[in-house]
Amino acid sequence: MHSGNIPTPLENPADRRKWNQVTDSIKKAIFILGTACILFIAASNSITWHLQRIWGASGNLWQNTWNQIYHAFGENDLFIGVAGTYAVTMSVFWFANFFLLIIEITKWPQCLIKYKIQEEPVNEKHKPMLQRAVQVVLFNQTVIALPFMVVMYHLMKWRGCVFQGELPTFQWFLLELAVFSLVEELCFYYSHRTLHHRSLYSYIHKRHHEWTAPIGIISLYAHPIEHLVSNLLPPVLGPLLMGSHLCSAWVWFSIALLSTTVAHCGYHFPLLPSPEAHDYHHKTFVNNFGVLGILDRLHGTDLNFRASKAYQRHILLLGLTPLSQQIPESPSKKPE
Repeated sequence: MHSGNIPTPLENPADRRKWNQVTDSIKKAIFILGTACILFIAASNSITWHLQRIWGASGNLWQNTWNQIYHAFGENDLFIGVAGTYAVTMSVFWFANFFLLIIEITKWPQCLIKYKIQEEPVNEKHKPMLQRAVQVVLFNQTVIALPFMVVMYHLMKWRGCVFQGELPTFQWFLLELAVFSLVEELCFYYSHRTLHHRSLYSYIHKRHHEWTAPIGIISLYAHPIEHLVSNLLPPVLGPLLMGSHLCSAWVWFSIALLSTTVAHCGYHFPLLPSPEAHDYHHKTFVNNFGVLGILDRLHGTDLNFRASKAYQRHILLLGLTPLSQQIPESPSKKPE
């Protein structure tokens, strides 16, 4: 045998480039995670101590408030589990999107329009599309979501989720939020990517992508099957897994709704999480299938995005100058 004549896998230039990309990603991930761990360890004791003092000092307030809410629903688990959850999710979603719709319809206040990510030409089809979007969202929130909430109530009771009594401690609630976020990332990424498969896309997910420049309410503008599989199920599985208190679930559902609203809002406002990643997904129909970006990095489904100007703008805006002005698209070519 002449082992020296056998080519190694890295002799191929394409393999070398791929290997370099993998190792570079691993090094960056280790650096980011290592830095985050150091900062977290350094700050966690102090932050947790201060927050626990606030949480603990107001513990009676939160507990008394929850007891009053539970009493207002007749101390009926089914009623608060379904009607209460429906009222909370509807209120949070439409409160946030009311302001975004005002901006979208009236283009006022003018000082906020400069934060728009994609410049849209005036289109006579925009108003009918907006009306249809509102109708579809309301349909999904009632005809689809209400029966789903009834099923989830029975699953939560079977799992042993608590609807009354003592609220969780602050530390336990933080742990729950971490688990909820990871479970949602896992379930949403794979369900979303599956819906992009050519055998399913045109029948189900295409409706959601009618809006290449999304606005807030488009987060729930979806085919009923998609609304069940990708919008309702991923956020609910975390509380089910953890056997969470209904109050914890309500807080998490509110966070999830606000997060997806911001991701679809189409504006990169100061001090709000960057919506650049999901806006890029709507514009190009590829890349960025997840919520947190963890699985996109793992599977390499963010390579085009990371090579774009949108990725450079994918940061928290701390000033008043729009990032589209700070990092404009290259004039010599079409936007990436």
